[in-house]
Amino acid sequence: MSEIKVEFAVQMRGELCAEKVRNALKDAGNVHIDAAEGRVTVETKEPWCILKEKIECTGRKAVLVGFGGQSAVAIINATGSDVDRTPIQGILRFSALTKDHPGVVVDGVVDGLTPGLHGLHVHEAGDISSGCESLGEHYNPRGSPHGGPDDTPDARHAGDLGNIRADDRGRATFRFVDPVLAVWDIIGRSVAITANADDLGRGGNSQSRIDGNAGARIACGIIARSAGILENFKKICACDGVTLWDERNKPLAGGERAQKL
Repeated sequence: MSEIKVEFAVQMRGELCAEKVRNALKDAGNVHIDAAEGRVTVETKEPWCILKEKIECTGRKAVLVGFGGQSAVAIINATGSDVDRTPIQGILRFSALTKDHPGVVVDGVVDGLTPGLHGLHVHEAGDISSGCESLGEHYNPRGSPHGGPDDTPDARHAGDLGNIRADDRGRATFRFVDPVLAVWDIIGRSVAITANADDLGRGGNSQSRIDGNAGARIACGIIARSAGILENFKKICACDGVTLWDERNKPLAGGERAQKL
């Protein structure tokens, strides 16, 4: 599986902290640490959320600030309204394998799912005005029938990403390469997770060739451009003074955002 670079901002105080982080990541891939800048980059095949857990096991806070080259991100169930509000939350990231050709690394973690398999699809629209029901159909620029990620481009929707598996805690952690999608084609579209497993177009009925009998869309998010490696140097929000380290514990907006923890 292809390696990509992942960049974290990490709270470190000198080389002793850096050495602890380096030891925590010793089996993760090629690691570079700039202790003065609080920057850790890893060329890796592991999911980014696993790397973050390893860093934070050293007692340091870590925030993902860069992912691959041309990159996009979808925050699952960040609809901003009560439509389709569920306990399911997560983040998916897409990183281009090369600058000018299709192919992406899909890297994600989703919590709150029922244990087992759930379908994962890119949809044609980034419209969440009616929750996950306003996303349109699967992204399908070739007009192909529904299939699975291992099918040829003419035998699958471009947005057919197969299934993710949730463990007994309801968490799905995954990382895979899709050869059909291109980052620049999916920004502004959406991704959705379904209640049931996708039969990958092999169900033997007409619905299988439309959506894989995957059931209702239970979680979704808009795909937006995200920072690549060395593109995000923010440590504090100029609008309200919330630091990078505290921002993940704050509301996205509103009067409570700028209050001290």
